[in-house]
Amino acid sequence: MVQLTARDIEKSFGDRTILRGCDLRVGPKDRVGLVGVNGGGKSTLLQVVAGVLQPDGGEVTTDGRLGLLRQNPPLPGRTVGEAADDAVAWHRRLLRDYEEALAAEDFATSSALQDRLDHHGWEVDHRVDAILSKLGAPPRDRLTAELSGGEARRVALARVLLDAPDLLLLDEPTNHLDADTVDWLQGVLRTWQGAVVLVTHDRYLLEAVAERIVEVEDGICVPYSGSYGDYLVARAERRAQQERGEDRRLALIAREAAWAARSPMARSTKQKGRLQRLDALRAQRDLTRERAFSLDFRVDDVGGTVLELDGVGKAYPGKPLIDDLDLALLPGDRIGVFGPNGAGKSTLLRLLRGIEAPDRGEIRRGARISVGVLDQERTGLDPDESVLFAAGKGASHVEIAGRVVHVSAFLERFLFDRRMFHQRVHSLSGGERARLLLVRLLLEGCNLLLLDEPTNDLDLQTLRVLEEALMGFRGSAVVVTHDRAFLDRVCTSVLAFEGEGRVVQYASRTQYVQVLEAARRAAAREAAEAAPPAPTKSRERMTSTPSAKKLTFKERAELEGLPARIEALEAEQTTIEEQLGSAEVYRDGTDVGALTRRLTALGPELEVLYDRWSALEERA
Repeated sequence: MVQLTARDIEKSFGDRTILRGCDLRVGPKDRVGLVGVNGGGKSTLLQVVAGVLQPDGGEVTTDGRLGLLRQNPPLPGRTVGEAADDAVAWHRRLLRDYEEALAAEDFATSSALQDRLDHHGWEVDHRVDAILSKLGAPPRDRLTAELSGGEARRVALARVLLDAPDLLLLDEPTNHLDADTVDWLQGVLRTWQGAVVLVTHDRYLLEAVAERIVEVEDGICVPYSGSYGDYLVARAERRAQQERGEDRRLALIAREAAWAARSPMARSTKQKGRLQRLDALRAQRDLTRERAFSLDFRVDDVGGTVLELDGVGKAYPGKPLIDDLDLALLPGDRIGVFGPNGAGKSTLLRLLRGIEAPDRGEIRRGARISVGVLDQERTGLDPDESVLFAAGKGASHVEIAGRVVHVSAFLERFLFDRRMFHQRVHSLSGGERARLLLVRLLLEGCNLLLLDEPTNDLDLQTLRVLEEALMGFRGSAVVVTHDRAFLDRVCTSVLAFEGEGRVVQYASRTQYVQVLEAARRAAAREAAEAAPPAPTKSRERMTSTPSAKKLTFKERAELEGLPARIEALEAEQTTIEEQLGSAEVYRDGTDVGALTRRLTALGPELEVLYDRWSALEERA
């Protein structure tokens, strides 16, 4: 049974056509990743199928309830608690209808409603609090009008999950979520009872969740079967074939046009069919060529140490954020910063910028430092300015590292079409605004970049180019991000905020995960060893209880072999984590989906073996 069918969807804003005949089909259990360039129509398509926007053409048919997470979601109610409780109003209606059907002795209806309540659960209040807590939402009594953009999005995500729709439409759900919460959300989406359509820049999430990819390209939907890794390969092959076909079409047009211009035969009735074919070739829509662009963070040499932190500490009343942090930042260093929301990551950036002072310790800055900042709120753009004016702050040319750069040419390298130069900033999508801020950041020629969640709202193409640019950057960068793929590919080291002011530097995110997992396993073993023995029972009861029997020969052999089995699975777990942390695995044809599924399965397998080992050890 089809969950959603969208046919020939068209949508324009002013003279700008966004969708020009999109088709999208989603089945009851489908997991669809929706990708495409910023401003290409992904968010527009989601809002059209959800009924938020009316299409200019085409039709949408749905079966079941839809839930949409928008990039700038409105929240009902005065407080966070009211907004969350409103999301489970459907459950209260379900209970009321069930009670009314029972009272009316409508047993067929009450039986059907009982099945639905059995499926969803008869009590949801605990689920409301659990999901709000898991997503790091503000307290229930916080006023919705006072929430930051990130807080509002977390509450909105909680609402759409609590609504339990048959089809989830999620537009960048991982924005403003920390890595642990993204892992939790990944598990929720993989086991969601209905269908999921997901717009995200998080490549690991796409790979783990999406079973097929739909790309919004030049106003239409292009489907690809398989995972995100499969999509990358298939898309490259498709584009190469399209461009070869376009080259042949253009060559044929040129040849036929030259024949028509020089040949009197072209005017004869017999040759009119050839002229009609020429007109048909010309009438075909030109292939939109992908404009490859590169970011060049060319800066003056900085010299020695860029920044040095010596015993830096920072706390707010009742909340330690940074305790005794030592850090040296050298040219070429790209330090990734991650940890739970509210742990102090943005505070660290403010300390590095010098707009806040540490409570203790010292921060020494190089003499020739020029700092460029991209904050999480994407501030610094006047919504009423044009794209061209905002990029160059009113100047048509700027000087970077001794060379003159034309602002309009730089904008074109960032995929801003000349028709967009006079477009107002407020009309840009979230990703287009982020891209415009990156343009301005580069035009300022900074040699120290402080980037707070730079990957939020970027399309996958811009994200890959940004990564390449940072890896070739001769200055230094400190990047706060929860994007796991970005951390693994770009950062030369990471700072993990581990709570209670503890900030630890690791060589990579993979090393951090390995250390964390080793500590978890050690704690589990210590807990098992410290567990009190089972209560003493009477001799008769003990001799008749199977768990108290001595180990059989087979069980002793099993016990002896368990350490080796556990060690082998742990080694396999480490190997897969290292593979998934490598950018090469996404380019060499490896089945990333199979690796992810195996990694997910290893955790429960190891837990079973640990429990079995502990049980046999106790009896031995």
